Amino acid sequence: MPTRITVISDTHCSTWEEVHPDIRKAVEVSDIAVHCGDIVRTPVVEGFLRSANKGYIVHGNSDPVDLRKQLPYKEIFEVEGIVIGAIHPAWGGPEFPPEELFNDFPEKPDVILFGHTHVPMNRSIEDVLFVNPGQGYKSFMEDCTIALLEVDNGKVKAEIMTVVKGRPS
Repeated sequence: MPTRITVISDTHCSTWEEVHPDIRKAVEVSDIAVHCGDIVRTPVVEGFLRSANKGYIVHGNSDPVDLRKQLPYKEIFEVEGIVIGAIHPAWGGPEFPPEELFNDFPEKPDVILFGHTHVPMNRSIEDVLFVNPGQGYKSFMEDCTIALLEVDNGKVKAEIMTVVKGRPS
C-alpha cells in the first residue's frame, strides 16, 4: 500500500484554524505530513502535530526565536528506503538555485522538500527530486498550494495541488 505524504510550507498564520480547511484535511488524511517552515506561531505547530498521523516540521527564516529553538533546521526521514530531507533555508534572501540545498545535507537524499520561495516546484536535479509545496495561503501574486507525494515500492510520485487560486490567470 502506498505511503501518502502531504507537504505544506509558508503558512504564516497565528492559529491552526486559520490554515485553509482543505490543507488541514490533507494533513489529517495523509500517512505523513511535513511542514517546511515559516509557521510563525506555536499554536500552528501544535495544531499541525495534533492533526498529523505522523508529522515532521522544520523552522523557517520568518519564525520567531522561540520556534527556532523548539524546531529543527532540517529533518531527514526514510519511507520504503527513500531518504527524504525537509528544510527551510534560514539564509533567506532572494530565489536561489535549488541545488544550493545540497550543502545542508551531508549525504544527498533522494528527495528534498523545502519552503521559503513561496513558488511551487516539482523537479529532479542531479537525480534528487526537489519539491517546494509553495505557500499555504493565497495572495495576489501566488496561489495557495500544497504538494502531495506518494511512495510506493521504492518509487516517488509528486504533484502540486492548487488549493485556492490567487494569481490572475
